[in-house]
Amino acid sequence: MTSIPEALLWCLSAGTAAAVVLAALSIRARGQRADLRSRLTTAEEQNSATLHSNTELSARLRATEAEIRHLAETRLPDLTMALAHPHVPVPGLLDARFAGTDADRALSAVLEQVSDAITKERARVDAAAQSTLRGATTTIQALLYRLQTALQEMQHRYDDPDVAQDLLNADFLNEQALRRVQATGVVCGAWPGLTREDSYLAELVVGATSRLRGYDRVQISNQLRDPIAVVARAVEPVAIVVTELLANALHHSHRELPVTITLQQGNRGASVLVDDYGVGMHDDEIKAAMELLAGENDVLLTQLGDPPRSGFAAAGQLVRQYGFGVHVEPSPYGGVRAVVYIPGDPLLTVLDESAQPMSVMAPMPHRSGVPDRSASVLPTGTASPAAAAPAPSAPAAPAAPAAPAPQRDDRFEAAPPVQQEGELPRRRRRKPVSESEESAERTASPPPRSPEETGSRWAALQRGTESGRAAVQSEPPRSPEGNAQS
Repeated sequence: MTSIPEALLWCLSAGTAAAVVLAALSIRARGQRADLRSRLTTAEEQNSATLHSNTELSARLRATEAEIRHLAETRLPDLTMALAHPHVPVPGLLDARFAGTDADRALSAVLEQVSDAITKERARVDAAAQSTLRGATTTIQALLYRLQTALQEMQHRYDDPDVAQDLLNADFLNEQALRRVQATGVVCGAWPGLTREDSYLAELVVGATSRLRGYDRVQISNQLRDPIAVVARAVEPVAIVVTELLANALHHSHRELPVTITLQQGNRGASVLVDDYGVGMHDDEIKAAMELLAGENDVLLTQLGDPPRSGFAAAGQLVRQYGFGVHVEPSPYGGVRAVVYIPGDPLLTVLDESAQPMSVMAPMPHRSGVPDRSASVLPTGTASPAAAAPAPSAPAAPAAPAAPAPQRDDRFEAAPPVQQEGELPRRRRRKPVSESEESAERTASPPPRSPEETGSRWAALQRGTESGRAAVQSEPPRSPEGNAQS
């Protein structure tokens, strides 16, 4: 009977221990559940943050892909267009959130590298094209000069007036083609192609006018005080520039409106003013023209348009090489005024009119409103010979008639050697004459010439023209560098 309670005691002890163990396990299980619940919450939060971050990364990736497509499809094509046409805008970023970021800097670097590569390639291709075109224009220019000589010979060979008129028309068309080829060659860096002697500025302007259609609309006013001439090496460049400015004025004005040229003389040089009454130019057109005429930047053939407009570009090349200046501005008559300024040192000289008379085709200077030239040539503070002469006194008693002195024309006298700094060189001066003498000279008609004398003078003129052209063709061609240095 005593073993039964012990067994129960042992059972109770075992149950109590089991209960304790179960309680401990239960407590531990609750702790583990709480820990697991906390970890699960943290994992859910992390998962939510990861999902949000993935969403942002996906959106940024899509935005980056859109920026790259925008760069390839829009920005790069517009950049290539803007390099040829500066007025075309290049768009910026598609998404403003990329501004100032590494992506923005990387895309900008791509644009700069592409721009540099395109610019260098364009310059290389254009230089090759100019080299080829320069050689072609030189050959064509030589052929056109030969054709000009052949037409001149045919004019001497045939006496039929109709044939002579046709030959003159062909010669005029050949001159137009020669002008276009010459301007194109100058744009490509070629030498103008002609060497001349010192030429009067008035003659040069008349020669430039004769190269153009519509030359009968050009009115020339010569306001020069002295027989100013352009030195030999700058004659053809100045003639090309004046021709291109005249061509622009004639082309952009009505065919019934005149184009006026005024020759002006200043203290340090001479100017050729070209005024038209045409449609004028806008401010951006004048700005673009001044950039071409300045000759400071290299000009690409692709920048001259289609068809190419090489007139202002050729003038800019010659301005840079020879040192004179060209300026365009709105004309007070509503059109455009172009001014060619030729500095006296070193591009102008004064010729002796008695040793080298001016052509009859050149306009005579209008000196009616010009002050006394004999006083203007002297330095400041020196009286002119006319001012220094004593005033005429009362007439004296008549004396015995003396032997008549030999008559001479003393209207021309040597100028004083004194010269102001910066003034043009002066050699001969025309003494002022009275209004009665001027009117007598204007009304006096020259003696009539016989047909034989007229024919001999015309033949002498033709022989002189032929010899001059032959001398030009016989000279070896000079390079632009050698001509510019001379």
